[in-house]
Amino acid sequence: MRKILLFVAISIILAAPLYAAQSTIKIAEGFACMGDDKSRKQTETAAFTDAKRNAVEAVKTYVSSATEVKDFELQKDLVSAYANATVSVIETMEKSWYKDPAMGDCYKIKLKAEVIPDEKAMKKANEKASDAVLDDPSLPLAVKVWTDKASYHAGEKIKIYLKGNKPFFARVIYRDAAKNSLQLLPNPYRQDNYFQGGVIYEIPSGNDKFELEVNPPFGEENIMVYASVSELGDLNLKEEGNVYAVKTKSRDIGIKTRGVKITTGGQGNAAQSAEFSEGKVVVKTKK
Repeated sequence: MRKILLFVAISIILAAPLYAAQSTIKIAEGFACMGDDKSRKQTETAAFTDAKRNAVEAVKTYVSSATEVKDFELQKDLVSAYANATVSVIETMEKSWYKDPAMGDCYKIKLKAEVIPDEKAMKKANEKASDAVLDDPSLPLAVKVWTDKASYHAGEKIKIYLKGNKPFFARVIYRDAAKNSLQLLPNPYRQDNYFQGGVIYEIPSGNDKFELEVNPPFGEENIMVYASVSELGDLNLKEEGNVYAVKTKSRDIGIKTRGVKITTGGQGNAAQSAEFSEGKVVVKTKK
């Protein structure tokens, strides 16, 4: 088995809490017509705003219905968090002008948008809920990441653990002190990146043909986990031994991964949407 010397030592154990980098990626449409009071630019802006508002409303309704019979107080906090959500546009999928027989010149737009709940409200929900409640698969996706020890010294080996509250797809990225990024999972020998909910998974394990051994140079590094209930967006990767070197720029990894492959199946507000969760462990080397 080839050793991948990733030169790491964990300084803290950080499991991604309910409110950390949780979101829902939603495909939403917006419409607006010029009438007598809007310019073309104002109409386009109104349609854009309408699409973002529709994304938030759809996600809020879905979260409310999914948690309704489980825990009323938690449901109320979650709905509050999404009622005050912010929206980040990932992709403009379609946009066009058209003629409406009654309204005249109108504009429509379709967006892939990330609906990000209010962090304070999500933190409040997290503090109220028990660990058992947070593992409930009816809640929005939450994937925890942690390591086997609080600190490591040169020559020691690191184990990474993942657990989600429902089935999810995941990508695990290691960013070293020199800002180089390696994709640990999926890798050339372990392509399957689908995990069951409520199960603890270990990395490396199974078909992985690498170990995480602490060696110099030392410095602060990161383990990042990107997860979604749908397949994740693609990165530019190059095979490097038993893992992949990430050629996508570091600042673009998050947004590219959020290009999740949303299907058109499903019913109601769950259709054309995908829950997303991001977790990180900050790491530091020691002699």
